[in-house]
Amino acid sequence: MSHIDTQFHGVRITESQGRPAQQHLPAACSSCSLHELCLSGGLDEIDLEAIDRIVAQRRRIAKGEALFSVGDAFRSIYAVRFGLFKTEGLMTDGREQVTGFQMAGELLGLDGISDDRHVCKAVALEDSEVCVIPFAEMESLGRAVPALQRNLHRVMSREMVQDRNLLVLLGSAQAAERLAAFLLNLSERHAQRGYAASEFILRMTRDEIGSYLGLTPETVSRTFTKLQKDGLIEVAQKHIRIPDLPALRNFIGC
Repeated sequence: MSHIDTQFHGVRITESQGRPAQQHLPAACSSCSLHELCLSGGLDEIDLEAIDRIVAQRRRIAKGEALFSVGDAFRSIYAVRFGLFKTEGLMTDGREQVTGFQMAGELLGLDGISDDRHVCKAVALEDSEVCVIPFAEMESLGRAVPALQRNLHRVMSREMVQDRNLLVLLGSAQAAERLAAFLLNLSERHAQRGYAASEFILRMTRDEIGSYLGLTPETVSRTFTKLQKDGLIEVAQKHIRIPDLPALRNFIGC
């Protein structure tokens, strides 16, 4: 496995390359450093061993490839072990719109629960790995392990809250506030995973950010420039630095 190391304001940020696509590997929730963010958070050793028996494999997805697509049969949900995905849904006019970005410790595939078919597409934005969780087996285990069922409800609730917050943001905020809120959200999620909250690499393009925030790519670029001019962020290609997190929070009134 090869790596690309980038220096940004004295901090070394590493991007991984060369992971094979669609490779199946053994999985174990009990030994995963992310399990507190995922479905296994807070479970005891016996329950973790039970989950290990149903989470039988991991899958590696190459950058640009789809984990699942609109209309695919729903059989499993997926926990992101490393990497980043975007989810896209179809608008009424047939265009695709980015509906979310999922990073390590977050789930993919919940969209398929209601109709047994996926209603969105999940695409890897970098070489990524997921844990495959067969949903029927997880439901059965959830009846025997109430804490697992509560964790699933917690994750689903978190997604609903994020969707609601996005709708509020798109309906009321100006472009600069939308972009600032998006960067703060990424910052908080990086911090939850033990990474730097004030410096990170944007894995998504300006087009993808614009699709998610309801802005044109040109508006996204101009807004990055405005936030940098105002001293709220520093931008070097895909690298973002937030010199004063409280100031950026104050900018959007939170």
